[in-house]
Amino acid sequence: MINNLKNKQIWFLTGSQHLYGEETLLQVAAHSESIVAGLNDQAELSITVVFKPVVKTSEEIYSICQQANNDQNCIGVIAWMHTFSPAKMWINGLKVLQRPMLHFHTQFNRDIPWNSIDMDFMNLNQSAHGDREFGYLTSRMNLGRKVVVGHWQDPEAVKEIDTWARAANAWHDWQGAKFVRFGDNMRNVAVTDGDKVEAELKFGFSVNTHAVGDLVAVINSISDLEVDKLVQEYEDAYTIAENLVKNGSRRQSLLDAAKIELGMKAFLANGGYKGFSNTFEDLHGMKQLPGIATQRLMAEGYGYAGEGDWKTAALVRSMKVMGAGLKGGNAFMEDYTYHFDPDNSLVLGAHMLEVDPVLAAGKPRCEVHPLGIGGKEDPVRLVFNAPGGQGLNASLVDMGNRFRLVVNEVEAVEAPFDLPNLPVARVMWKPLPDMKTGCAAWIYAGGAHHTCFSQNLSSEHLSDFAKIAGIEDIIIDGSTNLRQLQNELRWSDAFYRFRM
Repeated sequence: MINNLKNKQIWFLTGSQHLYGEETLLQVAAHSESIVAGLNDQAELSITVVFKPVVKTSEEIYSICQQANNDQNCIGVIAWMHTFSPAKMWINGLKVLQRPMLHFHTQFNRDIPWNSIDMDFMNLNQSAHGDREFGYLTSRMNLGRKVVVGHWQDPEAVKEIDTWARAANAWHDWQGAKFVRFGDNMRNVAVTDGDKVEAELKFGFSVNTHAVGDLVAVINSISDLEVDKLVQEYEDAYTIAENLVKNGSRRQSLLDAAKIELGMKAFLANGGYKGFSNTFEDLHGMKQLPGIATQRLMAEGYGYAGEGDWKTAALVRSMKVMGAGLKGGNAFMEDYTYHFDPDNSLVLGAHMLEVDPVLAAGKPRCEVHPLGIGGKEDPVRLVFNAPGGQGLNASLVDMGNRFRLVVNEVEAVEAPFDLPNLPVARVMWKPLPDMKTGCAAWIYAGGAHHTCFSQNLSSEHLSDFAKIAGIEDIIIDGSTNLRQLQNELRWSDAFYRFRM
């Protein structure tokens, strides 16, 4: 469901001017083409970079920016000033540019040619001050962009470009995206609600509700043959509990769960949706709360969050797009309970049924158990533990006058015990910088109890994404100090009040 990132393009725009003559401009173009070819040869770069002719006038710059806006394969632009490119030429183009922009402060040569450098070389290779002219203008225009500094063959610079490109691709994926809520928000819950109109204005995706009966009608149209085929897929992929195997006492629960999955998948595909939410309070006509169905749909790339939490569903989708092709996964999560051992404080993350199996350390078990809420039949779910390693939790919240993205870097750990009586998928982690500071910082920042847990993204990916979206981002990491964080939150509140 998530497209190959190599099918998406970042356009490479090189700035110069006619002052230097045709011979110099031919060298500028040749150097730019070499840089683009070199970037595309880097395995670290997940998205295709496309060379565009050197721009030398206001008209050329305006035209290429309009072309970028109209090309659906273009998800962003890289701007680089090889020579001095008077920045006033860029004003009209940058005013209309609707694609994310990265300013690459590099130069063609890595080293100064000490013995041969002359004025011809200096006239050609002026990035050191040409990019500063461009940087002044973009700051003057208050344009959101990422600045990467370094030689184009430096692996660290390429990695930074790829991080931004992944964020730009996730932003592109949100434009025109549709998310569906089956039923409404969980009653009386604050953080999962929000302003869907403002979200569509800000983020480009729409959120609309369908009655559960609309979904049930599709579920009921699924044939027994389709169900049997999907159940065989379950049996090939998972360890099936004894009471769910053929002739098992709870086999019908597995058949019902498979029918629900097929119905949900058909509904989402027919509606062109990239994600969904539901709630155990709105299940009229359904036999069980979708457990394995939701887990497997997330594994295919759909965004999801429970209790009508459309913001987190959209965030899960965007993080899946950002992390496509990277080892590890991104999944809906919730801080469920704490282990306050002073020597080994931990968070137990889970969510009733709906944790994505892309996080699984081994082969998941397919089981059926009572849920205790919702008033429906016992739901089928996949049960597993997630492995240890670096990770993060991210939460998108509506602060009333702006959206805020809260990120906490964590260290996931293997579950120290088997938890034989807890039949849910789960992750254990230590918040950075420590349990008390990390949890307090999250609460001060207003982070939700619903998150997207990532095994393969960094806080830089999320920060780049927030900059592209033009929203506030709060990063809680190993260097977080509570007093400083609280001051930053106050400053941010003042800034957004002033900005309004």
